[in-house]
Amino acid sequence: MAAGKGKDLEIADGSGKKKKLIIIGAAVGVLAIGGGAFLMMSGGSEPAPMEAEVAAEGAAPAEGDATAGANKGSALYVTMPRPFIFNVPGATKDRLVQIKVQLLVRGSNNEETAKVHIPLVESTLLRTFSTSNAEQLITVEGKEELKKKALREVQDALTGVAGSEVVEDVLFTGFVMQ
Repeated sequence: MAAGKGKDLEIADGSGKKKKLIIIGAAVGVLAIGGGAFLMMSGGSEPAPMEAEVAAEGAAPAEGDATAGANKGSALYVTMPRPFIFNVPGATKDRLVQIKVQLLVRGSNNEETAKVHIPLVESTLLRTFSTSNAEQLITVEGKEELKKKALREVQDALTGVAGSEVVEDVLFTGFVMQ
């Protein structure tokens, strides 16, 4: 009987070690999955765009290349935090206009500069938008003219503060006129 009890005790110890190993293995697996998910969610893939930006900066543009100015870095978009809502005069009645805007910049330095100066950009855009009229904004040509004027004004304002144009293009991502 004593020998039989010894075997039972030995089996119990062996299965306890197996359970501990299984629990430890499961815990390591959960931690590995959690760590991988954290890296994916926190932007663990950011070095790839930086490498593309460095490659784009190092690339020498061909002579006569229309994209020579675009090789300053990767294209990034800075979203204005709020849509612009303003009144414009019309021939028969005033209209209410809402424009959603994003700024096209090249490289992370310009992106950071644009973000720092968002109040200046918002003020400049609102001033520029409010000088338009309803007849102008009804046409495609009028909207394009407003975008070009907004780009010039924003670039001038940022050149005065940051020392460079910073913004490559002003994009209307939403346009409503009532």
